Amino acid sequence: MVDAARARKLADRIQQIVAEMLERRIKDPRLGFVTITDTRITHDLRDATVFYTVYGSEAERAETAAALESAKGVIRSEVGKRTGVRHTPSITFTLDALMENAAHIDDLLARARARDEEVAAAARGASPAGDANPYKEPADADDLDDDDGDDADGPAEHRS
Repeated sequence: MVDAARARKLADRIQQIVAEMLERRIKDPRLGFVTITDTRITHDLRDATVFYTVYGSEAERAETAAALESAKGVIRSEVGKRTGVRHTPSITFTLDALMENAAHIDDLLARARARDEEVAAAARGASPAGDANPYKEPADADDLDDDDGDDADGPAEHRS
């Protein structure tokens, strides 16, 4: 096992190296507009997962995935040279569903807003079903007094 801070630092370094490689050295025409979003590495530093997003259609995503798979060896050797670790981690590229998740959340929020507007429109002309004030009010001090003039000692006929 290795320190979690060291693993995170190595993952960040791998993310930088992969992004630089895709920007400057990998000249595959199948490679679309790729953004490296995150990199995670196992605690034994043997496997790194690189998450990426691609702007474009489903076909462009598939072509980009093929381009990344074919460039994996070159990228891994560069990661080994520039990180200086004893064992260069194997690299796995995974399409990050960030854009789809964001679109789904936006859709859910829009539907919630529409339902809120429907409820607000229905509530505008509505009136309460029961009393205007359905909550019990505290009794007044006048309501607590008995009209027969009794004390707190009890009924008058039992007093001597």
